[in-house]
Amino acid sequence: MNETPVTERTTRVRRRVVDMCANPEGGHLGGSLSLTEILVTLYSSVLRIDPRHCDADDRDVLILSKGHGAIGLYAALAEHGFLPQDHIDRYAEPDAPLTAHPHLGIPGVEWPTGALGHGLPVGVGHALGFQLDGSDRRCYVVMGDGELQEGSVWEAAMAAGTHGLDRLVAVIDRNSLQITGSTEANAALEPLAERWAAFGWDVREVDGHDCAALAEALRPAPPGSGRPRVVIARTVKGQGMAQVAGKAHSHYAKLNDRQRQRAHRALAAAAHPKGAQA
Repeated sequence: MNETPVTERTTRVRRRVVDMCANPEGGHLGGSLSLTEILVTLYSSVLRIDPRHCDADDRDVLILSKGHGAIGLYAALAEHGFLPQDHIDRYAEPDAPLTAHPHLGIPGVEWPTGALGHGLPVGVGHALGFQLDGSDRRCYVVMGDGELQEGSVWEAAMAAGTHGLDRLVAVIDRNSLQITGSTEANAALEPLAERWAAFGWDVREVDGHDCAALAEALRPAPPGSGRPRVVIARTVKGQGMAQVAGKAHSHYAKLNDRQRQRAHRALAAAAHPKGAQA
């Protein structure tokens, strides 16, 4: 576990997300900011993976199924030593390594994602392979809540429960918003915990911006329990930027320099509330 204070890590990750949204192409702002504590917790204290050997045979696997949260993933990978800062600075430039959705040419990326609903089925395949090999490797799949409207998610959930894939952990970024507005107004998901439990999953619900609670919940069910785990992380879309937090229009943004600087000041003030300048 890295000794760097978690608030410093989450602040730096959010700053990188803001900076990537301030280039001429913009980026998926809101859903990347809501992911920050989830990704920082995974890379800081849960995943067994070495950035110097990120293709090691015994590594844990992380799949970002909500591929539009890619800049959140890139920011977290840079924070934890997988990517150089130069990659972040050149995001979305012609011939730059980082693109709008993850691809396999990026260190630490296990699967190209973007078409929603595919990550959990792939995660089931990984976890089933681990089970058949008698391996203690684990697979984590991070999904958006709007993504749960895809039928393939529930087919995979049924398969995971049926086969007792206790090395599989699904994480839901439950910010309750999608590009067209409220998830509940589009296709109601609640009672979400009960739905997952009905498929045989061990369900945990936590504050998705509380790293300590996340760290506890993100550990998989005990080996042999026969139950995959799902963590429903209640988050705020656009968390850290008061002007867009909790708003559907934060989904994608092209920030001008004034907005970028304002966001940086807000993040600094949130990290150091007593000494920061307004």
